[in-house]
Amino acid sequence: MRIKSILKVLCILSATTMFTQAANAEKVLKLGTVGFLGMPIGDAIDQALIPTLKEISGGKMSIEPHYRKSLCSEQSCGEQANQGLLQLWTSSTANFGNFGTALAIFDLPYIFKSIEDADRISSEWLAKKQCDIAAEEAGHVCLTVYSSGGFRQLGNAHGSVHVPSDMKGIKWRVTKSPIEYTLVKNWGAIPVPYDWGQLYQGLQTGVVSGQYVATPWQQVAKLHEVAKYFTEIGGSWSGNQLSMDKRQYDALSDQEKEWLHTAAKAFGEKVQELDRAWVEAGEKEIKASITEWYVPTDAEMAQWRAGAIEAWLNAKGSFDPATAQRVLEEQGMTDFIAQLKEAGAL
Repeated sequence: MRIKSILKVLCILSATTMFTQAANAEKVLKLGTVGFLGMPIGDAIDQALIPTLKEISGGKMSIEPHYRKSLCSEQSCGEQANQGLLQLWTSSTANFGNFGTALAIFDLPYIFKSIEDADRISSEWLAKKQCDIAAEEAGHVCLTVYSSGGFRQLGNAHGSVHVPSDMKGIKWRVTKSPIEYTLVKNWGAIPVPYDWGQLYQGLQTGVVSGQYVATPWQQVAKLHEVAKYFTEIGGSWSGNQLSMDKRQYDALSDQEKEWLHTAAKAFGEKVQELDRAWVEAGEKEIKASITEWYVPTDAEMAQWRAGAIEAWLNAKGSFDPATAQRVLEEQGMTDFIAQLKEAGAL
């Protein structure tokens, strides 16, 4: 009987120890991203998101990053999060549209005037407002919205482009984005869907003569070696987001949620800082080797924005007009608001 009692006590102690170890076990959040070390998204994950979460949680929560599509692409990362195969994922705000329209407002052309305005308004209130909607609508808790490359700019191998009419009849590479297709068409060019990986050769051989891509990505792809004319029109902001599957998020304790949001905030601030430097460095290298970098006048910019109105009309229903108007008002874009209202887009 004595031996049985001892064994019983040992079993209880063993079970208690295992329970305590399980309760104190590190919670690992698997992250899928197309970002990689050496670019702002990857570096901000490595320098801010991972160390911040580890530090504030005392090692109780950590992140296991999977960079450069090693685990999934943007849309499939979101799908894998829904399936419980990973917890965190990043994507462009455009590709978040596969799960809902809550972040569509960030993709409206000329919703922001500058990188500074985009960062400020997103950080102050817009990201939280839209992410709260996304949590209910999309099944993903959006933790932060940030830039990856700033704004798209026009680059071409044909010649100077100062106003939209200068693009008339020129074959312009576009992605599958309906907004980009509409913009390029309204500006007078011939939109040609064309693979990113073949774009350098396409510009070199004349299959297409122009592109509308964020400047650091143009620099990375060396497009300025064959496209020597650039126009700083902005318009389409390269918004990105970091999310967590809602069911898995809801399973976290309040303390764990607080840790995660603190780390996501640190990540958002770091990626903004790194992204601005990336844009500046890319533009500096491009400007040093091209024929022209043109900055339109205010009157010319009004013409570029006018070409965006149809894209707003096409996107109607995917964004709250009052929210969009508030964003524009905070940047003093009264003339653009009047144009959009006259067209029925607001």
